[in-house]
Amino acid sequence: MSPTPSPLLQNRLDVHDRKQFELKLEYQPSGADDETRYVVETYLFLPSSLNIDAETYPRASFYGDIHNYVRFKTPVMSLEDVLLSGRSPLMRLEAALRTGLMGERDLVYQAKLLSCVFRGALRRFARDVEELCEGQGRATAEEGCARLESDARATCASVRQILERFRTWVRAVNQHGLKEKTRASLRLVDEYLSLTVEQFLRKAVADMAEQPRAGFSFELRKELMDEVVREEKYRRDNQLRSVISPTGDNEEYLHRFGFLKKFCMNVLFLSARRDQKRQGWEEVLFALAAGVAMAFASAVAIWAQGRYTQASLNFFLIMIVGYMMKDRIKEGMRRIFSQVAARHLYDRTARIVEPVTGRCLGSCQEKVDYWRPARVPEEVAALRSRDDLITASQGELSETVLRYQKQVVLDVDLLPRTERGVEGITDIIRINVGRFLRDMDEPEYALEYVDLEDFSVGRVRGAKSYQVDLAFRFIVQEAGQERVTLHLVRLVLDRNGIKRMLRLYPEQQPPRPEPVRSAA
Repeated sequence: MSPTPSPLLQNRLDVHDRKQFELKLEYQPSGADDETRYVVETYLFLPSSLNIDAETYPRASFYGDIHNYVRFKTPVMSLEDVLLSGRSPLMRLEAALRTGLMGERDLVYQAKLLSCVFRGALRRFARDVEELCEGQGRATAEEGCARLESDARATCASVRQILERFRTWVRAVNQHGLKEKTRASLRLVDEYLSLTVEQFLRKAVADMAEQPRAGFSFELRKELMDEVVREEKYRRDNQLRSVISPTGDNEEYLHRFGFLKKFCMNVLFLSARRDQKRQGWEEVLFALAAGVAMAFASAVAIWAQGRYTQASLNFFLIMIVGYMMKDRIKEGMRRIFSQVAARHLYDRTARIVEPVTGRCLGSCQEKVDYWRPARVPEEVAALRSRDDLITASQGELSETVLRYQKQVVLDVDLLPRTERGVEGITDIIRINVGRFLRDMDEPEYALEYVDLEDFSVGRVRGAKSYQVDLAFRFIVQEAGQERVTLHLVRLVLDRNGIKRMLRLYPEQQPPRPEPVRSAA
């Protein structure tokens, strides 16, 4: 049976920290067309009390609050595949040791790729544990627990084999006179593999906290934690400072963990090289405005020369007025053309480039503008109409609509291909909401409260928050077909940052208009 094809576009929205939320997009072309186009539209509905508009929060400020990462999707391999498959980075490293046909740069690349694949496999295991625990709770079915126990033991066994084989390979390859930088890189990959085991197995144990602490569930936790303790001891024995301290602030631990993650995963990252296409078109439009203004001034001068002598006062006054009108026509047309460019041209254009080969895999275009609520597409506005507060306030309470549009076009022929098909691209967008918080009121108030028994007056805590709706419209165009999905979430903010995110309605297809039937 052939595997189920992956969706062409997957998205995940999460709160990254108190000041940032993160949109993770997975572009996965099917390979049915030479080119696949993705359009992501984000509508932010901002209360007027936040004082956000085109003057107080211009485009440049918004782009300054965006942090964007573009990378290849992590290759999907199970731990068993890592041990046995010919396309496994671990198998390629071991083959290179036998043949000596791989350079030091390629050795480091394959070692880093191994850490990415290893991390992806353990992350999927931790996610399966979380979903099973959340879905079953204390009433976990016997077959669910049995499957969980079997998967966990197989995972622990595979983890031990992978780490043992990699460390054996490192010891063997270090005897071939590698450069010190290569040796240091391999040591860092080894440390990251160890930290990855700790991160995801510890998370799995934490997710099982509500499971019964007797029988196989307790033994399962113990087996998983044995792997964590084993790797912690390994790092301590090798004088590595990435060990959690129960009493310290663990600053060094977090710094090394973050550095190692970036160091190992940079083999997947792509670069975005900016182009200035809009600036070029704007210069053409501005030149056209200058030409129209000059044509007007020249026409006035020719007319004045034919009617008055050049030494007369009338000719002098007409030329002054003509120059004044020329200047105003030029500036007025510049403003008009600038508005036209802002509506029809993208603000920023970038080429998605693979750093190793320099190949251009596609393009990315971005645009930010402010819309009137009446311009919001009907299917997007319909998502919010389910809330009575929003429905009743339409047209009575003002709000600012900020639209951020991103279009990504991928050249499918240039994307890497694996046994599973075309390799996709991951696009991570982080947006900082710090500017939204500046004009907010204090986050806490004291409310008067009357006790019904003795009618004494006391005070209770009141929290002041603001709600910002985010509506998303995802469009995929491939092989002459267009797929559109919608999503709506709500950010609850106070002056300190993001309090929580509410997923109001799941991703859905917009309603299709029914065909009009003529009367019989």
